[in-house]
Amino acid sequence: MTHKPSSPPGPGPQENTLHDWEDEAVEEEFKPLTREQAQQWRARQPAMSAWRVVWWQVVLMALVTLAGVVFTQSPAVAWSVFYGGLCITLPTALMAYGLTSSALSRAIAKMFPGVAKVSLAGVLLWEGVKVLLAMAMMWLAPRLIPDLSWLGLVAGLVVVLKAYWLAFWWQNRQAALKR
Repeated sequence: MTHKPSSPPGPGPQENTLHDWEDEAVEEEFKPLTREQAQQWRARQPAMSAWRVVWWQVVLMALVTLAGVVFTQSPAVAWSVFYGGLCITLPTALMAYGLTSSALSRAIAKMFPGVAKVSLAGVLLWEGVKVLLAMAMMWLAPRLIPDLSWLGLVAGLVVVLKAYWLAFWWQNRQAALKR
C-alpha cells in the first residue's frame, strides 16, 4: 500500500472564494482632488520650516543641559548631555542648510523648478549626510568628552530628538488658533 500525500481541501477552479489575506470589503475608488480642493487643503496645512525644528532643538538642548547641571551638579554629566544634544542638533542644522540655503540647493532649484524627484534626491542626500555626521559625532564622544556619562549622552539625544514632535505640535496648535 502506498501512501499518497493529502492536500488540503481548497476551492476548485470555478469557485470564487476570498483568501485569508484578502479584504472582504470592496475598496473605495480613488478620487483625485480638484485644483480648488488641493489649494484649500494646502492652505489648511501649515508649512514647516527645517529651521524651526533646529530652533526647537537648540531650546531643548539648552533646557536638558540646564536640567543636567541642576540635578546632578556634575560637569561631566552636563557636558555629556550637551554633547548628546549636539549630536542631533548640529547634523540637523547642516541638513537644513543643505536643503534651504546651500549653493547646490539654489542651483538645482533654478535648473529643475518644481521637479519632485530632484527634491526627493536632495532630501535623501542630506539625510544621509545627517545620519553619518551624527554617527561620527557619537563615535568621537568618548575621545572628546572626559568622563563621558553614556546615560547623559543618551538623555541629550532622546530629548533633542523630541524637538521634531514639539515643532509639529506647536505649528499645528498655532494654525488651529488662527482658524
